[in-house]
Amino acid sequence: MKSLVTEIRSIIESARTNAVRSVDFCRVQMYWQIGRRIVEEEQNGHSRAEYGKGLIKNLAKEIEPEFGSGFSFRQLNFARQFYLAYPKVNALRSQFNWTQYRTLIQIADKDKREYYELETANNCWTARQLQRQINSMLYERLLLSNDKKAVLAMARKEKLPETPQEIVKDPMVLEFLGLEKKTHYYESDLETELINHLQEFMLELGNGFTFVARQKRIQIEDDEFFIDLVFYNRIARRFVILELKTGKATHQDLGQLQMYVNYYDRYEKLPEENPTIGILLCTAKNDTLVKMTLPADNSTIMTSKYQLFLPTEQQLIEEVERVKKEWEEAR
Repeated sequence: MKSLVTEIRSIIESARTNAVRSVDFCRVQMYWQIGRRIVEEEQNGHSRAEYGKGLIKNLAKEIEPEFGSGFSFRQLNFARQFYLAYPKVNALRSQFNWTQYRTLIQIADKDKREYYELETANNCWTARQLQRQINSMLYERLLLSNDKKAVLAMARKEKLPETPQEIVKDPMVLEFLGLEKKTHYYESDLETELINHLQEFMLELGNGFTFVARQKRIQIEDDEFFIDLVFYNRIARRFVILELKTGKATHQDLGQLQMYVNYYDRYEKLPEENPTIGILLCTAKNDTLVKMTLPADNSTIMTSKYQLFLPTEQQLIEEVERVKKEWEEAR
């Protein structure tokens, strides 16, 4: 009897979910049809520019009083944009709701829009999660260490992430922790907040991450050490070790992280798995020091800055220019 009740509950919950999803997609299709008719009417106007200018405003005056704010001038204008961005109805994703599509169509860059559309589908992002990723400039941050083709190829699942730069973002944005902008935090405080906001942190980390351990104890002869955070990336098929530093990265920090990576490669990693990656998460770093500390052929250790607030466009531009300058100097 107990198993039957469980099964019936599952059937009911599944049906409810499908019903909501079906209603949401019907709404998406409705706005697409409205957008199509508006565009067709605009194109049929004798004076296209003048006719199109007042068409939506007049339409909203007629429709909104009868059907409500979902058919305001703003919403009808979104419907027009929606059709222009997605002119083929069979290209619409049934798992997306109108709020998600309304967010996507406001992205002018087609490659950028495609990236967020693919990642929303791949990771089942909610509308709020999608908006957060756009606000945190996820796409732009990924382009700091990867080219556009590689970023889109991974979103399309045409390429698996291989390097630390393809797996972890630099910088990371941790505004969801809600921490004040203080000059100093204890590493244990930061670690605790990351665990308390693990779901949001996993979203920031990226695709394919699963949580393994916090303060993972390892013993090397008579000495014991504690690794801050251990994750596993099932897409890249490798462990990812995170060490947290509330200050600037030092060569001692990098050396310790390298030891942890070596330990995992020799004692934890299975033969068929890929080499472990180590990430030093810090507030500031000296990229030249990192390069001098690590081997020239290093492909498993990287540093990533974190910030406790969303980046501005100007901050991101400055970061792009800094990275470009470093690349040019390294040549």
